[in-house]
Amino acid sequence: MRTWRIHELGDPIDQLTLDEVAEPELEPGRVLVEVDAVGLAFPDVLQCRGEYQVKPPLPYCPGSETAGRVSAVGDGVDQALVGQRVVALGGGLAERVVLPEGSVFTLPDSLTATKAVAVPMNYGTTWFALHDRAHLAAGETLLVTGAAGGVGSAAIQLGRAAGARVIAVAGGAEKVAACEALGADAVIDHREVDDLVERVRELTDGRGVDVAYDPVGGETFQQVRRCMAWDGRLLVIGFVAGIPELKTNHVLLKNYSVVGVHWGASLARDPGSLDRQMAAVFDLAAEGAVDPLLHTPYAFADAPLALQDIADRKVVGKVVADLRL
Repeated sequence: MRTWRIHELGDPIDQLTLDEVAEPELEPGRVLVEVDAVGLAFPDVLQCRGEYQVKPPLPYCPGSETAGRVSAVGDGVDQALVGQRVVALGGGLAERVVLPEGSVFTLPDSLTATKAVAVPMNYGTTWFALHDRAHLAAGETLLVTGAAGGVGSAAIQLGRAAGARVIAVAGGAEKVAACEALGADAVIDHREVDDLVERVRELTDGRGVDVAYDPVGGETFQQVRRCMAWDGRLLVIGFVAGIPELKTNHVLLKNYSVVGVHWGASLARDPGSLDRQMAAVFDLAAEGAVDPLLHTPYAFADAPLALQDIADRKVVGKVVADLRL
């Protein structure tokens, strides 16, 4: 069986190797999945480099989400799962994976395998951020940075589904068009505006935004905090552009909250939350409110390039390795 693995830390394009490994062993309580598609994300890049807060042992097989068909089940698992299309948080860049029964979710017909792997991490993170952490309400204004990326595009759709007005921030005509197609009420091209803060104030009649969803960090975070309305909630999603310093006097003066969003850690504290999040997102997918934005899928053989393109910020939407290509 073929699988992509990192044996020495570094950039994926340099360090990933395609290895022949033994077939995974099917144990009680687990399912064997023939993999159709694997979702990839920026944390996979960081783990390849050894820069993520969780450092897996080497050799390491990247891959955030897996979709495919159950081909066998271990003792104690319902045989009805055999033949079912499923998606899971976990797995990786391998032709077959063994996963705990509780980690796989049967797919609705509305989601293909390639779109399904855009759901667990991006939409799970975003559902947790908007609903459990920010308590986003209908009629509020939501600002989304990095809006053409995986989590950003999820935030546009889930924000709209919650009844919020969504202002998206992206860079370049292609990414702006993608945000408009996703239903953002307004899109700001940060490459074309001299002052992002002033543009947000214009779009909100000087009031600012109720909730900001920021996976970018760095200098973008410093601009976003100046866009906050009184009693706003600034969601810290990630740090693609670096970890910013926080001026706490500004937080006090404008009476907004800076809210951490560590979705992965939240699952350990509330294991049932993933079931609730996936059920809610799958319902929205069936209604057509959730339709993941995908970058053009990569073949399995091109997985190192896929991860490097994420690292180099060359992608629009969720990055997927499609094993059927």
